[in-house]
Amino acid sequence: MSFQLYLASRSPRRAEFLSALGLRYALVDGDVVEQPRPGQSPADYAQETAIAKARAGAAHAERPLPVLGADTDVAIDGGILGKPRDADDAVAMLMRLSNRAHDVVSAVAVIDGARLDTVVVTTQVEFGVIDRADAEAYAATGHPLDKAGAYGIQGYPARWVRRIDGSYTNIVGLPLYETAQLLARFGIHGTPIDHGRVTA
Repeated sequence: MSFQLYLASRSPRRAEFLSALGLRYALVDGDVVEQPRPGQSPADYAQETAIAKARAGAAHAERPLPVLGADTDVAIDGGILGKPRDADDAVAMLMRLSNRAHDVVSAVAVIDGARLDTVVVTTQVEFGVIDRADAEAYAATGHPLDKAGAYGIQGYPARWVRRIDGSYTNIVGLPLYETAQLLARFGIHGTPIDHGRVTA
């Protein structure tokens, strides 16, 4: 069966989400240098990076199909927390997020030939107190090293989440409602998938 679009991302979570939407896609290289400019807002940075990823993917695409690029960042105190350099940096980030609210900002960009459209979504997440020893144990697993803000909400760090205001899937890495709406503007629609029935 032919695919509908390219996904310019190495993120297995984004791939899983597109599959959950019933979309047929192929992966394409969308790697770019990710470095915010001094004073750049989290929303502008996420949008700029998502567009760059989509364009990079389009340059590698073998077929003339739409290309989706996305970027997710954690922002606090006006600054952007990217992926930690190492375990110590991951612990420092988690301690900064402890007992505070922060924003998770995602941008999704779709390029189809000369046409470009984007969406930016912000979700506020409030953490309770994170014990340093707990943060160090989590960092030692290596899981935070490929995640913005040093955590993946779908795993162990869910225990620290006191409150969420906005899209949960945005925090994981792709705001599904907004992504589906964006793709629909390009005439791309998913189909329901039968995952099997579960009976009690």
